[in-house]
This record gives sequence, structure tokens and C-alpha cells, in this order.
Amino acid sequence: MNKTLNNLRFTVKPSISEGERALELARTIGVHPLTYQELPFDPEYSIYAGRLTPEKLSNATAEEMYWKVRRELIFRHTGEHPYEISGPDALKLLQKIFPRDISKVKKGRCSYQFACYHDGGMITDGILLRIDDDTYWFAQADGDMFSWYKAQAEGLNVKIVDPNVWVSQIQGPRSMELLDILTKTNISSNWKYFDCKEVNVSGEKIIISRSGFSNELGWEIYFRQENDIEKLGDLILKEGSKMGMIITATPVFRCRRIEAGLLSAGQDFTNKTDPFSVGLGKFVDLEKDNFIGKEALKNSNKKCRTWGLRVEKGTAMKGKNLKINGKIVGEITSSTWSPYQVCGVGIVRMQNNNMGPGTVVDVNCTNGKIQKGELCELPMYDPNGDIVRGKNKEIPNKPNPWSGIKK
Repeated sequence: MNKTLNNLRFTVKPSISEGERALELARTIGVHPLTYQELPFDPEYSIYAGRLTPEKLSNATAEEMYWKVRRELIFRHTGEHPYEISGPDALKLLQKIFPRDISKVKKGRCSYQFACYHDGGMITDGILLRIDDDTYWFAQADGDMFSWYKAQAEGLNVKIVDPNVWVSQIQGPRSMELLDILTKTNISSNWKYFDCKEVNVSGEKIIISRSGFSNELGWEIYFRQENDIEKLGDLILKEGSKMGMIITATPVFRCRRIEAGLLSAGQDFTNKTDPFSVGLGKFVDLEKDNFIGKEALKNSNKKCRTWGLRVEKGTAMKGKNLKINGKIVGEITSSTWSPYQVCGVGIVRMQNNNMGPGTVVDVNCTNGKIQKGELCELPMYDPNGDIVRGKNKEIPNKPNPWSGIKK
């Protein structure tokens, strides 16, 4: 790639509509109904699952957003795109598409899912919600699942539609406190991780799920077209602001999801990686009936090649190679700075599965220097997910610096 392009980033900026061209663009990119809440903060957007998602806001730095989600709470409007699969053969179609056993997902529950091609390469992932006996929503990450559903549904009595549902996330230690205030109940006392349900907020029936992309305590709200979305969004922001809530962009999740080992579709896994190579093999049920990609996955190498990375004195440059003694041994797929661990953190994919935690590598950093980095387990801390489940309520009031590479 041309060196000039290597040093550029491309984003979408909102502008006043002038003539037909802006309208044409608006028809091809979905805009979250609560985007107006971001406009005062000079937003920049990227395109995610055919929708705009905020990459940068001027109201807080990436570090400030990080500490907000770890100590208080945040409000983020995402590009997640739910599709609805319904009808007598809905379960049959989903069993065909996903490697996990969908029959285990009961009404009122969610499940992490990903889909694969016939060769085992991954399409995308997301959260599957069982809304009713024969109705599911799959809130997908970046990628095209709608066409995939259509292609695999021939001969099945199933309906696949875009319900035009929009997703926002409320994340952080005080998120459940806010939920109780909004619903005027104590729902948080017995609401389990990955539950979903319909609740009443200010006279509006909304669907919420006990999930998110921060690995902090939190929940997601699914705005339907029949909802008064502006009323609900403004109410959430009003009540949340009393607890320190701010509107945030992608940086609020980047570090936490890297630390937690939450993979990003199209970056940490692609159509060239299978679930085992990226550490998601535990979500593949090779004992269930045929699903797309089963034969390829049965015969694949079951060892993981994807690990965390901590970097001394710098932040790894995403997309660059890792080296040992000048030889390329892997690639940086995600990267940022951790205010909590006070070091660069990332997710990497190694060329061979004989290199794992403890391996020391040379890392190209954003400051133009080559620094030493060390592979580590994912998640980097909280291995049992006690924070996201609400079992660990300790608030990190100060950083916990990484001790560095042992000499």
C-alpha cells in the first residue's frame, strides 16, 4: 500500500444536506435515531454492519471514557444490526447456520453465536436473542448475515426481515442502579447475565438484554419503531447524567474488550480464520447435527494461535507484523493503550501454534519505535468474568501497572 495511505484514517463526518447527494448517501448508511445526542461533540463515524458508529467524540478522551465505564457508567449508540428470524422452521435454519446448539437457548435468554462458511472460515458474530417460541433476533457485528440467511433458507417455512431495531448500550458499575430507576423496579436483583426481557420505561415497552461489549456490568436496549425513541433516549441520558454518565464512542470499548479477549469481527477473526485458531473452539459443538462448516471444523487444527499482547513503552500499530530475530511470526489485529495496566495492549494472531503466553516479540509501535512485547492469556484479568456478572463489585480507583517482561 502507498505510504501516504498508511498514515491516513478515513471517517464519516456529518454535514448539512445540500442537494441530492447527501440524501443519496443517507439512504445507504443507517443512522441511529439518537445520533443527535452525539452531534454537539464534533463526531466522526465509521461504517459498521451498514450503519454509522461513532469513532470519536470531543467530550472526553479515550482514557477518560475508559475510566467512566470502569468506575461509573456510559451511554453508547452502536452499529449493531439485529435481524429477525421467525416462523415454524426458524430453529431449523439457525441450527444449520450456527455451530452451537440453538435449542438450548430458551425464551428470554441470549447466546453468543458466530457463523462459518463451508470451509470453516468465519463470517461474523453477535448475540442471539430468543424473543418468543419461534422468533429470534440476531444482533450481529460487522458482516453480511442477511444474505446468508436468505441463501440457506430455501425450502424452509421461515421469515427473515430487518425489523429496523436500533441498539444502545448502558455499561458500567452503576448501570443496574440506573435500570432500576428507569423501570421503577428492582429488576437488577434477579436479572441474570445473558437474560433478555421486555420492560416498561416511562410507558414504553422495550426489550433489553443483560449483555454488552465492555465486559463491565451493563445492559443493552433495543429500540423498536413503535417506541418513542427520543423520549426514551433523553430520559436515559437525563437520569444517567446524575450518576456521571456520558455519551461515548468506540474508544470506550476498545481497551476493555481487548483486555477481556472479546474479538472484533473482520479484525481479530476473518473468513480466513476458523474458530479454533482464534480461541473460540469452546463454542463449536461438533456433536450436534450437520451445520455449515462442520466437516471442515472436524478436520481443522484445534490449537489456538490468538493471544493477548502487552507492550513495554509503547502502543502496537494495528496491522503490523510481530518479529523474533527479524523473522515474521505473527500479526497485530487489535491494539490500544491500557490506562489500567499502564502499557500497550493488543490481540495478536501468530503464524504457528507453538508460540503462546510468555513469548517475547519485537513490536512496531505508533511512536515509530520497535519495542518489546510479551504474549499473554486472554482475558488479561478477571478470567471467570466476575465483573460482567456482577460478582466482583470492586471499583478500580487507581491503575494496576503491568510488571513488565521478566528479564
